[in-house]
Amino acid sequence: MKFFHLTFLLCFFPVYQVNATTPKSVTCTRTEYREEYIPGTKTSPGYVKSYEVDVVIPCKGESKVDDNDCSDGSFIGGLLGAGIALSSSKGKDRFWAVPAGGTAGALIGCQLDGG
Repeated sequence: MKFFHLTFLLCFFPVYQVNATTPKSVTCTRTEYREEYIPGTKTSPGYVKSYEVDVVIPCKGESKVDDNDCSDGSFIGGLLGAGIALSSSKGKDRFWAVPAGGTAGALIGCQLDGG
Protein backbone atom coordinates (compact mmCIF):
# COMPACT_ATOMS: atom_id res chain seq x y z
CA MET A 1 0.00 0.00 0.00
CA LYS A 2 2.91 2.32 0.73
CA PHE A 3 4.26 1.82 -2.79
CA PHE A 4 0.88 2.72 -4.30
CA HIS A 5 0.72 5.98 -2.35
CA LEU A 6 4.30 6.83 -3.25
CA THR A 7 3.69 6.12 -6.93
CA PHE A 8 0.46 8.11 -6.87
CA LEU A 9 2.20 11.03 -5.15
CA LEU A 10 5.08 11.07 -7.64
CA CYS A 11 2.66 11.25 -10.57
CA PHE A 12 1.65 14.79 -9.60
CA PHE A 13 5.09 16.30 -9.00
CA PRO A 14 6.47 18.36 -11.88
CA VAL A 15 9.39 16.83 -13.70
CA TYR A 16 12.30 19.13 -14.43
CA GLN A 17 14.38 18.34 -17.47
CA VAL A 18 17.87 19.69 -17.99
CA ASN A 19 18.74 20.15 -21.64
CA ALA A 20 22.50 20.10 -21.96
CA THR A 21 24.17 19.80 -25.31
CA THR A 22 27.78 19.54 -26.24
CA PRO A 23 28.97 22.10 -28.76
CA LYS A 24 29.65 20.54 -32.11
CA SER A 25 32.11 22.13 -34.49
CA VAL A 26 31.64 20.77 -37.97
CA THR A 27 33.65 22.32 -40.78
CA CYS A 28 33.73 21.18 -44.36
CA THR A 29 36.76 21.93 -46.49
CA ARG A 30 37.70 21.62 -50.12
CA THR A 31 41.20 21.57 -51.58
CA GLU A 32 41.70 24.11 -54.36
CA TYR A 33 44.55 24.27 -56.83
CA ARG A 34 45.93 27.78 -57.38
CA GLU A 35 48.55 29.33 -59.58
CA GLU A 36 50.34 32.62 -59.21
CA TYR A 37 52.37 34.28 -61.93
CA ILE A 38 55.62 35.79 -60.78
CA PRO A 39 56.67 38.42 -63.37
CA GLY A 40 60.25 38.50 -64.53
CA THR A 41 62.73 40.86 -66.11
CA LYS A 42 64.81 40.68 -69.25
CA THR A 43 67.59 38.83 -67.47
CA SER A 44 65.42 36.69 -65.16
CA PRO A 45 62.27 35.34 -66.87
CA GLY A 46 58.98 35.02 -64.98
CA TYR A 47 57.52 31.75 -63.79
CA VAL A 48 54.30 30.23 -62.48
CA LYS A 49 54.12 29.21 -58.84
CA SER A 50 51.49 26.51 -58.10
CA TYR A 51 50.13 25.44 -54.72
CA GLU A 52 47.05 23.94 -53.03
CA VAL A 53 45.00 25.50 -50.22
CA ASP A 54 42.17 24.18 -48.06
CA VAL A 55 39.08 26.40 -48.30
CA VAL A 56 36.24 26.24 -45.75
CA ILE A 57 32.86 25.77 -47.43
CA PRO A 58 29.33 25.44 -45.98
CA CYS A 59 28.31 21.85 -45.28
CA LYS A 60 25.37 20.49 -47.24
CA GLY A 61 23.50 18.41 -44.66
CA GLU A 62 26.13 15.70 -44.51
CA SER A 63 25.68 15.15 -40.79
CA LYS A 64 22.26 14.15 -39.53
CA VAL A 65 21.34 14.99 -35.97
CA ASP A 66 18.73 12.86 -34.23
CA ASP A 67 16.58 15.40 -32.40
CA ASN A 68 13.81 13.04 -31.34
CA ASP A 69 13.15 13.40 -27.64
CA CYS A 70 11.22 10.64 -25.93
CA SER A 71 11.88 11.57 -22.31
CA ASP A 72 8.23 12.36 -21.54
CA GLY A 73 6.95 9.07 -22.94
CA SER A 74 9.64 7.03 -21.24
CA PHE A 75 8.95 8.65 -17.87
CA ILE A 76 5.20 8.09 -18.06
CA GLY A 77 5.64 4.59 -19.48
CA GLY A 78 8.09 3.73 -16.71
CA LEU A 79 5.64 4.86 -14.05
CA LEU A 80 2.79 2.94 -15.63
CA GLY A 81 4.89 -0.19 -16.12
CA ALA A 82 6.15 -0.11 -12.54
CA GLY A 83 2.61 0.47 -11.26
CA ILE A 84 1.21 -2.45 -13.24
CA ALA A 85 4.05 -4.70 -12.08
CA LEU A 86 3.52 -3.58 -8.48
CA SER A 87 -0.19 -4.28 -8.54
CA SER A 88 0.14 -7.67 -10.23
CA SER A 89 3.02 -9.12 -8.17
CA LYS A 90 3.03 -10.48 -4.63
CA GLY A 91 5.64 -11.04 -1.96
CA LYS A 92 9.27 -11.40 -2.95
CA ASP A 93 8.44 -11.15 -6.66
CA ARG A 94 8.12 -7.39 -6.31
CA PHE A 95 11.89 -6.99 -6.00
CA TRP A 96 12.40 -7.94 -9.62
CA ALA A 97 8.95 -7.25 -11.09
CA VAL A 98 8.81 -3.52 -10.37
CA PRO A 99 12.18 -2.62 -11.99
CA ALA A 100 11.48 -4.94 -14.91
CA GLY A 101 8.02 -3.46 -15.42
CA GLY A 102 9.41 0.07 -15.18
CA THR A 103 12.12 -0.67 -17.73
CA ALA A 104 9.70 -2.32 -20.15
CA GLY A 105 7.22 0.53 -19.73
CA ALA A 106 9.95 3.11 -20.34
CA LEU A 107 11.00 1.40 -23.57
CA ILE A 108 7.43 1.12 -24.82
CA GLY A 109 6.64 4.72 -23.81
CA CYS A 110 9.71 5.99 -25.66
CA GLN A 111 8.63 4.20 -28.85
CA LEU A 112 5.08 5.54 -28.54
CA ASP A 113 6.38 9.08 -27.99
CA GLY A 114 8.28 9.04 -31.27
CA GLY A 115 11.78 8.02 -30.25
